[in-house]
Amino acid sequence: MAGQPLPLLAVPSAGRRLVLARRVRWLVAATIAYNTVEAVVAITAGTLASSTALVGFGLDSVIEVSSAAAVAWQFTAADHQRRERTALRVIAVSFFALAGYVGIESVRALLGGERAEHSTVGIVLAAVSLAVMPVLSGLQRRTGRELGSASAVADSKQTLLCTYLSAVLLAGLIVNSLFGWWWADPAAALVIAAVAVKEGRDAWRGIACCPPLAADEGCDDGCCTPP
Repeated sequence: MAGQPLPLLAVPSAGRRLVLARRVRWLVAATIAYNTVEAVVAITAGTLASSTALVGFGLDSVIEVSSAAAVAWQFTAADHQRRERTALRVIAVSFFALAGYVGIESVRALLGGERAEHSTVGIVLAAVSLAVMPVLSGLQRRTGRELGSASAVADSKQTLLCTYLSAVLLAGLIVNSLFGWWWADPAAALVIAAVAVKEGRDAWRGIACCPPLAADEGCDDGCCTPP
């Protein structure tokens, strides 16, 4: 049930924790590299096509870069768990910032009847991300759970969000291109904003639900381990 502590995972050895921490750094580096390219392509294509959803998708990529960078900063410290709450704050605020901007732009586009043009580049980008992001997210989540890092798990959710947004974006762009339903683009962007709010709230709750100070300790104040 919600609010109840989850059982702790098997405690990894010191050597295993070093391997897992190194893996987190590699995954974060891959996430930053991919999302940087994704952001540039999406924002450029979205601006050219006047697509709120595509621009919002690109901004989500920027947020993902900041989220991954926060985790990368956390794991540069020998005692990375001491930076856990700060990394979670950055991730949560990033989600809220994305939701606010995309939500406002979506409503503006709907009220103004702003019509997005066809974007082949956007469709291809969404399809590629739909294939790449689940793999990255799954690796991040498994590694974060084994390591007992709430921020690494939260960042995997940010990556998984990109998967959902890719599907929403792809559907919105295709419907707009095939049927000329202009409202599908800002509607897809509103879905992006709503999901970002939910994930931001989850990340913020993770700040209060403090992680274990050591892998073999229970969580302080009855908090749960990363979901």
